[in-house]
Amino acid sequence: MSDFVSVASDGDVAVVTIDNPPVNAMSFHVREPLHQALAALRDDPSVAAIVIACAGRTFVAGADITEFGKPVQQPELRAVIAVLEAIAKPTVAAIHGTALGGGLELALGCHFRVADSKAKLGLPEVKLGLLPGGGGTARLPRLVGAEKALGMIVSGAPIGAAEALEAGLVDAMFDGDLLAQTVRFASELVVKGGPFLPVRNRNDRLGKADLAAFDRQAAELAKKARGLEAPIACAVAVRNAVTLPFDETLAAERELFLNLVAGDQSRAQRHLFFAEREAAKGPAKDLSRRKIARVGVIGAGTMGGGIAMAFANGGFPVTLLETSEEALQRGLATIDKNYAVSVARGSLAEDAKRERLGLFKGSTDYADLADCDLIVEAVFEEMAVKQEVFGRLDAVAKPGAILATNTSYLDVNAIAASTSRAQDVVGLHFFSPANVMKLLEIVRAERTAPDALATVVELARGIGKVPVVVGVCHGFVGNRMLAARGAESEALLLEGATPSQVDRVFTEFGWPMGPFQMGDLAGLDIGWRNRKARGLTAVIADALCEQGRFGQKTGSGFYRYENGSRTPVPDAEVEALIRAKAAEKGTTPRAIGADEIIERTLYPLVNEGAKILEEGIAARASDIDVVWVNGYGFPVGKGGPMFWAGLEGAGKIVERLEYWHQHTDRPIFQPATLLRRFAETGSWEAAARP
Repeated sequence: MSDFVSVASDGDVAVVTIDNPPVNAMSFHVREPLHQALAALRDDPSVAAIVIACAGRTFVAGADITEFGKPVQQPELRAVIAVLEAIAKPTVAAIHGTALGGGLELALGCHFRVADSKAKLGLPEVKLGLLPGGGGTARLPRLVGAEKALGMIVSGAPIGAAEALEAGLVDAMFDGDLLAQTVRFASELVVKGGPFLPVRNRNDRLGKADLAAFDRQAAELAKKARGLEAPIACAVAVRNAVTLPFDETLAAERELFLNLVAGDQSRAQRHLFFAEREAAKGPAKDLSRRKIARVGVIGAGTMGGGIAMAFANGGFPVTLLETSEEALQRGLATIDKNYAVSVARGSLAEDAKRERLGLFKGSTDYADLADCDLIVEAVFEEMAVKQEVFGRLDAVAKPGAILATNTSYLDVNAIAASTSRAQDVVGLHFFSPANVMKLLEIVRAERTAPDALATVVELARGIGKVPVVVGVCHGFVGNRMLAARGAESEALLLEGATPSQVDRVFTEFGWPMGPFQMGDLAGLDIGWRNRKARGLTAVIADALCEQGRFGQKTGSGFYRYENGSRTPVPDAEVEALIRAKAAEKGTTPRAIGADEIIERTLYPLVNEGAKILEEGIAARASDIDVVWVNGYGFPVGKGGPMFWAGLEGAGKIVERLEYWHQHTDRPIFQPATLLRRFAETGSWEAAARP
């Protein structure tokens, strides 16, 4: 019927095939011919059953989100599903790969669903700040029950075919030739005869719903939402499926969907979706890639062990190097313990744990790195130490091996200069815990070869990381901006704020924790060492460190942590220390409001991001947003600092930065030229044009 939808006959079973690479998205050019095909097959007396299948590597993996927020082209997905659902002949969705979002909603319009054993099914719209808009919240609870549907829709996490079969979402699971077995399944339905009940008319599971239990589950999910609107709307929509007639449930779902799609949070989350895809593209596709078969990691401490686990989790054999057998065994024991925790939680099978541990080879001899294609150092954050490591690698690594540094701040060009192969050197800045955190800042040095860069970008995606390529400067993108955000933290304390007040403003903004709680979690001694190496001071933080208060690991920092607890407790001794330091400086404490805290911490964050763009350290404003959301906890619903600047008003940010610069004469408040241009143009892209 079209280039995107075709119809073929297998006996009296019609097979409708969607072919819209790469993921068979339900774009208008798919919906229109699909709608026509279904209407024709509905009225064709020679057709006894209909199978909906997809070409390529997946079933329909979702709607075309580039259409969101634009005038709707008819037929929309709901109209296609309405035609499908009204067909009296048995209809069957043949699911392989992934059936996500609008794809699963299309399948829910069929009488039956069958799946390949490796298929995944889910409704991930919440991750875009939305809820399912094609009847998913009305139909899914009718198959799997309200509580199961609530968990699936609010988490957005897909489930496997076996779980879907057990839950009642699919009716059969097959291995082998899915289409042939689905046609056979449909033919058997014809022989058995109808009537065939559409999902909309199946109310048995809803009648068994325990609304009190549902509401408790929804309340728990609301706590975890941290200000995000979509999870709350999802819970409301699923509850409607239990309490309202079907058509009213659909109408309420549509109203909730339209409200979300027009809101700032969904705009922010859709921005991040495209930003991550753009950042992950990396260098040109036509570049060759180096083969990575074995990875070496130098350092079996917290970072090195986590990095090694990240590669093992991705299926790579890892040589883990330490300076002594004792340190090596300690690191390997920690890795074993971390995997054991995952097994205990049920997130990793015991055989998978054994398989991953079998990928590790421990060593104390640099010569054992000779067969590695990528070597990542994760040693102490001092230039001399790292240069010594790279000098030794220069002597043992094979030609073409990529040599990577996990430095958080240091000059990758200077590290590369300690080798005779600067073209093979790149920064791979993992975030702790490296086996969990998704962000990977990939630092492009002056002489990094394009194929080396392309290789590590592709590799990062392969081990489940979100890669962002950045240039060389102190702290790169994330930590450089973090320094700007934190520059006023002590000044705010000395002028009258408390650590708990500042942290509360941050959590109310949407951060998972505030800067002082984060410092305690990371360890205050890390920043202390860094400051001393650079000849810098921080009056309050330095004083705390001098007292041995390094944060959670010592039971005290900016807060107290009682009896091994991770819960911060405000400490009168810290507040007394702050007041004493303020008195030494002749500063009189005053009341400081939430607006001032935001202006003096987050506005400089945006301003530093603008400077980073000016200098070409980041290629796009959206790359900075990806860094901050995935690596530092910037609220997802605000889209990252550069996107949020547009919501907040760049003109307002410039005005207030000028005010604070005039009153403090601190460089962090001097508005960047690019920020001023953004205020004028309303677009970071337009502001960056010559």
